[in-house]
Amino acid sequence: METADFLETLDREGRSLAAAAAAAGPDAKVPACPEWQVRDLLRHTGSVHRWAAGLVAGGHTAPRPVEDPPELDGAELVAWYRDSHRLLVDTLAAAPADLECWTFHRAPSPSPLAFWTRRQAHETTVHRYDAEAARGGTPSPVAPDFAVDGVDELLRGFHARSRSRLRSEEPRVLRLRAVRPQGEADAVWTVRLTTEPPVTVCTAEGEAQAELSGPADELYLALWNRTAVPKVTGDSSLADLWRERSGI
Repeated sequence: METADFLETLDREGRSLAAAAAAAGPDAKVPACPEWQVRDLLRHTGSVHRWAAGLVAGGHTAPRPVEDPPELDGAELVAWYRDSHRLLVDTLAAAPADLECWTFHRAPSPSPLAFWTRRQAHETTVHRYDAEAARGGTPSPVAPDFAVDGVDELLRGFHARSRSRLRSEEPRVLRLRAVRPQGEADAVWTVRLTTEPPVTVCTAEGEAQAELSGPADELYLALWNRTAVPKVTGDSSLADLWRERSGI
């Protein structure tokens, strides 16, 4: 996917998040985050949007703290979120292709601009799902190619970092498979777990103790611990390990 595609997704998903949050109301519970109500979801996501926009606009080459959100609620909070989202989209759209600023994944990225547009597109999509789950009804679908990219970002971006808690005292191998429509090759990752940060390759390399699989959109949400893993083959304790230790 190109940076322009991620920007378009970010724009659409943020607007959908705001609409779902407004419909749900600030007191609605967020099913995947039991400690959160919709107001917490809006405050968190809006703050992250403003943080990312500030890094990009200022060309900051070192990390900066996320600022606390204002003490708003109800319609005013939804409006603040919409402003936060629009600020981020407009900032990324106006940023130069040769932008220099801090990023935090270890996986290679074409540029800081590509990194932040991709990262915020996925951040917003997962939290859009949260807002729609709080609202009730059928959530909007996640495009298969975008979902495959999101699984890759999670595995080779987040869990390549030293902060990943996805570790195993005994070396183990976990395979993940995003099933594509008939005639298209599945997207497959092999994750080697040790006491060090996981190492992921984009192949079905060697034997694995377990495989987590399903349609790309379902696997994406499952790996972000929003839904159950569609299918577990082999040692189910590795699915438990993922659920317990993969939180970001």
